Amino acid sequence: MAPTGPPTGLPTGQLWDTLRESVQGVNKTRNQDYCEVAGLGTAEEPLIMAVADGHGSAVHARSHLGSRFAVDLFIEEARRFGALAQPRGEERPPSLAWLMHYAEHAFPRQLVSAWREKVLGNWDRTSSHHEPGLSEERKVLLYGSTLVGAVLTPRVFAAWQLGDGELTVVDDTGRVTVPLAPAEADLGDETESLCTPEAWLRVRTHWAPVTAPWRAPRLVALSTDGLSKSFASDRGFLQFMAGLDDRLSADGADTVRAVIPGWLAKASQHSGDDTTLVAAWHPGARPTTAPAPAPAPAEESADGPAPPAGTTWTAGAAATDPAPPTDPYGRDE
Repeated sequence: MAPTGPPTGLPTGQLWDTLRESVQGVNKTRNQDYCEVAGLGTAEEPLIMAVADGHGSAVHARSHLGSRFAVDLFIEEARRFGALAQPRGEERPPSLAWLMHYAEHAFPRQLVSAWREKVLGNWDRTSSHHEPGLSEERKVLLYGSTLVGAVLTPRVFAAWQLGDGELTVVDDTGRVTVPLAPAEADLGDETESLCTPEAWLRVRTHWAPVTAPWRAPRLVALSTDGLSKSFASDRGFLQFMAGLDDRLSADGADTVRAVIPGWLAKASQHSGDDTTLVAAWHPGARPTTAPAPAPAPAEESADGPAPPAGTTWTAGAAATDPAPPTDPYGRDE
């Protein structure tokens, strides 16, 4: 039987419990990642999440600013999108077909345009006469960043991605997917970026109308590639996300929130990269099946802090892989 009341353990009116954490890479002099979570998930205050990963090399010397601008501007555009999806007063909401077209075309173009304007303005205000004259494209290149962002309203769940990182979704049946994964993985450290010419054409969009409150995803997670790269295979990453969902169901968000910094620090040791995770969990959407037993606490692991072990997940062809490795990160050290 589908739940009909507000999710347990959350303040009245709040539909999602959220997590947010970022750790600096072990080989990094500065954390180039930036992230934000805002809103409740209601019609009046849509839930908005975003993570961005500045490229960090000398060619992208201001990318720590570029990632912050990307997240801040995504929050603004996402609030505008949420207001369009759920207009106030007696104004009729637009059709889902119109909203989808807006999400796929207008939203990316407006976001990329706003980001370029922001970084060029920052350059004009902060560069000195000692710095060489640069073309507009060379200035934008200094701020290069990826971006993954999502908006959840009672009517629709939409997400956008440019470059690496992951959007992970656990649906109401427990199925784990990465709907914005590219058809072909990027080679090495190459990735799409906000600093790429006509970057809006490279934005990938996820679109999912919410037909009923209990059919909304029960977990939506956004992460930078510092987390996924810490696993030897895609399977290990998906298993981590399935385990995160299980731990949230078994122990609650407060308990998981307390141990996430340790999990990400462990991941950063493997990937060497900045590692950021934001997530929204919808406890009221959990089916009536009993939650899976909680894995052993990370502190008791012989290998030190470790992510949760997933018990239920599917991911297309990966679901037919052999049994998961014993190491929580899928590595043999």
